[in-house]
Formats: sequence, structure tokens, C-alpha cells
Amino acid sequence: MKKTFFAIAAILGLALTSCNSDDNNDNKSSFVLKADDLKGDIKEGTVTLDPAQTYTLTGGLIVRGGATLVIPAGTIIKTSAVVGVDPNTLYIAVERNAKININGTAEKPVVMTSGKATPAESDWGGLIICGNGKVNTGDDGTSEVGGLSYGGNDNEDNSGNINFLKIMYTGSKFTPDKEYNGISFFGVGSKTVVSDIYTYESGDDAVEFFGGAVSPKNLILINSYDDSFDFADGWQGTATNVYINGVTKGGVEGSNNQKNPSGALPITTAKLVNFSIVKGGDKFLADEKAINYKEGGGKQAYTNLYVADGMPTALCKLATDAGAVANMEAGNFTITNYTFGSSVITLTGPKLSGTTSGATGAGAGATLPSWADWTK
Repeated sequence: MKKTFFAIAAILGLALTSCNSDDNNDNKSSFVLKADDLKGDIKEGTVTLDPAQTYTLTGGLIVRGGATLVIPAGTIIKTSAVVGVDPNTLYIAVERNAKININGTAEKPVVMTSGKATPAESDWGGLIICGNGKVNTGDDGTSEVGGLSYGGNDNEDNSGNINFLKIMYTGSKFTPDKEYNGISFFGVGSKTVVSDIYTYESGDDAVEFFGGAVSPKNLILINSYDDSFDFADGWQGTATNVYINGVTKGGVEGSNNQKNPSGALPITTAKLVNFSIVKGGDKFLADEKAINYKEGGGKQAYTNLYVADGMPTALCKLATDAGAVANMEAGNFTITNYTFGSSVITLTGPKLSGTTSGATGAGAGATLPSWADWTK
């Protein structure tokens, strides 16, 4: 009888443990995880999604300071398909002092996408990450979307990692001047690992960096309806292997500071290595050129740049403010080793050097590089 009693108790104990684990996740988080209703604040502990589930994002999901969200390889998150849901309420955000670990692989990427039957750009907000990195707009800014604080004095800050992520149909708009991107990096530090990201059909920029020093690599930015790769506010990073196709405004837009173009410190210091820029189909105009050197510009150094034929005749759109002019005259805007299509004939602005042919950009010129085969 005693043996039977203890056996039943053990089974009940296992069942209760299993239920608690499903409801509250790991590391003592009070967050209740619901696959069909993913939203709310993760305030503490670690919450780990289940790759066997398909999650429905029904509102803002915010990882608060001190908490961690883990998204394993193969996890799929789709936004609510309910008619009338405000797309601006659908986003994933990470506060300062919080972490997100997106652990996709080439074989099993993490997918974040629209849940609509006929998806389109701007169906939802996208991903927002805030850190303690240096920003030349101040140490305590507020993100233009999400309303989260960001910035500080730690350019080595760590907000986690993003590896092998497909993020699609993002970029919803509050106003013409206030829009989500595919991924927005606000003051994100250099110890945050960002690698192998595919963005598709973003209603605004594919990726944008506001200060900080995070250095992404292996980005595939397809069909962006503002700029494709955008940085500002004292970004100190290096971007390596970036393939851009489908350019509405600028392939790359880089600036120092909108309100104080020449005086804001730290000055934007961007290294852009192995870039391919392809205009895309007829609906894409690239009307702010391959490179939009804007609002002081800062220091921008391009190495191994490929700009495909079909782009506008002018390589760059150039700001005329005193800071931008001074930086160009000082040789702070450089392109070393490049291949430009025959349509690109106006090359004023940057200091050009090195080889003038043979540069393959992200790896294969206008063609998707082999390292991006996982996106097919």
C-alpha cells in the first residue's frame, strides 16, 4: 500500500512539475507563455519558446531589463491575422539590460512574419533592440517606436545574439516620420552578436542603427520601401557582407546627427565591407542613390563595393551642410576597391582609391552570394 501511495505521489509530482514548466517557462519567470496569444511583458527570468509550436503575436512583446527571451532554431512567429488589428501594436522589443537570444541555424532559421493570408509590407512593426551604447543624441533617449529608453556609455554592452533570422513584412507606420523598420538597433553594444539576417518587404528601412557599436555581418536585405541599410547618431560599427536588392530610396543612408550634423559627438564612424547594391525591379527607383551621405555624414569607409548596372547615374546623394562638406574635404568619406555598373557615371563625393573593377561586393556581384543560400 505504501509503495502504491508513493508511486501515485511521484506521478502527480511529475505532472505538476510539467504543467508549471509549460506555463511559466524557465529560470523563475512569472510570464505566462501562450502560443496562440503571444504578447505582454517578460519582467524577469528566462522565457524560452518551443520550436514545435507556431506562435501568434497578438500585441507588443517586451523583454524588460534583467529578463531574457530565448528563441530556438526553427521557431516560427506569425502576427495576428484578425482583421482590424492595428499593425503598430504588433512588435517585439528588448529593453536596456535585457537580452534576446535568437538561435537559428542555416538549416532551421527563426522566422518572424505576417500571419495574413496575403501578406504585404507594413503588416507589423518588427524587432526593436535597445542597449547602453554611446549615442550622440544623448545618454537617455527614447526609441521612436516602442517608447523604450536607450543609450549610455557602454559601447561593449551585450543585448544577446541574433543568428539566422528571417524577418518579413515589417515596417508599419504611425506617421510619415515615425515608422518601424525590419530591425531597429538603438544604442546596441559591440558584444551583441548579429549574424545572418534576411529581411523581406519592409515598409521602411530593412535595418537601422542609432548609435552604439554593434557590428553585423551576413545581411540579406530584399525589397525595402525606404532605405535598405541605415545608420546615424554616432554609430561606431563595422558591417561585413551585406547584399541589398530592391532599393526604394538609398541603398545605404548614413548620417551623423539630424539636429547637430557637425557638432554631435561621438561622430558616426562606419566601416562597410563587402556590399552589393542592386536596384531591383521597375517599382524600385533608388531615388536617393546607392549611398545617401546625409546630415554631417560622419566618417564612412567602404571597402569592396559593388553597385549594379541600372542604378541612378549619380553614385551618391550628398548633403550640403557644413559638417558633411568638411568631412568630405577631410577625406572622411572613402571607397576603396569598387565595381560600378555602366549606368553609374557621376562619382563625386567620396574619395575613390584602389581597383576600379573586380570588386565582388557581398561575394557574387549582383547575384545572391553563396553564403546566403540558406534564404532560398
